[in-house]
Amino acid sequence: MFWEEQTDENSPLVVPDDVVDLVYSIKCKCLPLDHAYSFSVAMRAALPWIDEETQAGIHLIHGAESGNGWMRPEDGSNEVLHLSRRSRLTLRVPRHRIEEAHGLSGQTLDIDGHSLKVGEAKVKLFSPLPTQFARYVALPEGVDRDDEAAFMAAAAEQIRALDIKVRKLLCGRAHSIRHPQGDIFTRSVMLADLEADEAIALQQHGIGEHRKMGCGLFIPHKGIKAVHEATVGKKA
Repeated sequence: MFWEEQTDENSPLVVPDDVVDLVYSIKCKCLPLDHAYSFSVAMRAALPWIDEETQAGIHLIHGAESGNGWMRPEDGSNEVLHLSRRSRLTLRVPRHRIEEAHGLSGQTLDIDGHSLKVGEAKVKLFSPLPTQFARYVALPEGVDRDDEAAFMAAAAEQIRALDIKVRKLLCGRAHSIRHPQGDIFTRSVMLADLEADEAIALQQHGIGEHRKMGCGLFIPHKGIKAVHEATVGKKA
């Protein structure tokens, strides 16, 4: 665990729109709990240009059982995720692809036999909040899935490569995503006490591989204090 007390206050920032999230309404009753691969295949077929964009990413869809996103239900091949009318599909795209991405509206995707109809989209700028969270960050090559310290060190190195200072960083439980070529092992990552420009940069660039399967994509989070206390309590 990295934990450095904050010393500088956030400075004001005009949020850029170089990269944005498009948030689509959807009509879908349920999806497989582990839908990363099949969802990615369907989205890439609908938006064939997406693999050309390194900053593009496909957020996985989450239901009420995801809670605040820190804890995730255990995966199983037969489990399904029940969705409400408030569930949304979110696509991360560079500005010059926004118009093309709007073409997804009106399409119906087949996700392992589950029908997902895509509605209209709204542009959402990135948040300058000081706490950012990625549900899934793929383990770098050579890092053992059970070696939490090695994973955190590798994640911190990637974050620093973006000129972002690592002040407070937590990682969550190991999680596997099914893939025909072998499971992808991930952990959740939370950073706090980011400067506003650092928070934006982290969302723009992300870390790790498999962005088109929901990995390495950061979103704002309420705060790290409660998660830190719960983590320390479990280790005590």
